[in-house]
Amino acid sequence: MGRRIYQERHVLDIEDRLLSHLRVVIMNKLRRQEPFMLMAPHPEQGTLSLWLHPATPIVMQFFGSRAPKLDGQLIEQMMQDASGPNGLVLDTTM
Repeated sequence: MGRRIYQERHVLDIEDRLLSHLRVVIMNKLRRQEPFMLMAPHPEQGTLSLWLHPATPIVMQFFGSRAPKLDGQLIEQMMQDASGPNGLVLDTTM
């Protein structure tokens, strides 16, 4: 189980495999100077909508001992979703 921390106020616990894919998407979008909306379910705060911008400090903490295998098709789909009008909606049931 990994953790995505947004401005020290919102902590999302995300399974390491999904967080590894999200890391690649965020890294690529922000490296290209492409901000985007990320929507993620939160067990106590409903659904969080987070605007990710290159100036936003982001911390990702992985707890697993091994890096999960990345799925190129999943990354491509997440990249397309992040570029769409609704942004990237995390499915934490993956």
